[in-house]
Amino acid sequence: MADNRKKQIPLRVSAKLYDEIAKWADDDFRSINGQIEYLLTQCIRQRKKNGKYVSAEFDDSLDIDIE
Repeated sequence: MADNRKKQIPLRVSAKLYDEIAKWADDDFRSINGQIEYLLTQCIRQRKKNGKYVSAEFDDSLDIDIE
């Protein structure tokens, strides 16, 4: 039988990353926790679909400053 209770995990992110997630969450009418859970769920779905953990371009540099 699966345990469907939500699990709590500590998560530390930079202030800039937090601000970006908060803005995105607000745009999507979600809480920050809800947005992080949504994003992680989408990553898991993509992994199951492609059989990969991340895309081949994952390590490519992005022109953003979130650290």
